[in-house]
Amino acid sequence: MYMNSRKHNKYLNQIYFRVVVLITAIIFPYFLYAQNDTIVPVDKHPEEILKNLDLRKYRGFNLWHDRFTGHWSGFDFGFNTFVNTDYSGYDYDFMANNLLLSNSAYINIVKKSFGLQRNRNTIGLVTGLGFHLQSYRLEKNLTLERLESGRIVPQTLFFDHNQKSKLALFSAMVPLLSEFQIPVGNYNNRIYISGGFYGAVRLNSHTKVKYRADSKKEKLKTPGHYSLRDVKYGLMVRTGYRWFNLFATYELVPLFKDDKGPELTPVTFGITLLSF
Repeated sequence: MYMNSRKHNKYLNQIYFRVVVLITAIIFPYFLYAQNDTIVPVDKHPEEILKNLDLRKYRGFNLWHDRFTGHWSGFDFGFNTFVNTDYSGYDYDFMANNLLLSNSAYINIVKKSFGLQRNRNTIGLVTGLGFHLQSYRLEKNLTLERLESGRIVPQTLFFDHNQKSKLALFSAMVPLLSEFQIPVGNYNNRIYISGGFYGAVRLNSHTKVKYRADSKKEKLKTPGHYSLRDVKYGLMVRTGYRWFNLFATYELVPLFKDDKGPELTPVTFGITLLSF
């Protein structure tokens, strides 16, 4: 009986030893690998590391969760000129303006964006509110006069030397633009192209003549509507990438009311100096 008990214990010890060896053979490589798995720091910005990672492949992750944001608010500066000119009934083209000295300034203070995609934010509509100050530099000895009939005619003025003359308009405008955006190399950097219509209401207009008299600077400012349109509308296009942004407008109605002045179609083109 005692011999059988010894044989039984020896048999159990052999089984126990084999189990321990088997478990050690399975677990030991894992610990060996974990000890050799080290973390190497990378001195790069996270955006540089992740920009080439296409997370859209992972189910449930929405890379385009941000709302669509268009381009409108800011400060624009441009140059004014005329196309489709017709001076029928006049002796000469008295509104032929100096392009470099005929400028537009836009102060776009309100912007509202509407995304048109459910799972993307690259296409949408943009509207808002802005103010437009446009001026046309005239020949130095000319200004405009409105007759009782409403017809606009040139008036010659001779004050002194260094005389300057211009026509200025101040309007409030509302755009409605469709905008398309293309991400370039980075989620936040995008090329955009927008185009559409705008409407404007004239708030004020005047002529101004600057001159010197007795070695003193003087100016003659004459407010009036000068048969200008109270409401106008036109086409607008805008494009840009990061800090470089361009725009152009083409009015669909002439500058003056029908049969009240020469037929002139205003065109403006320029650059965005500040966006916000």
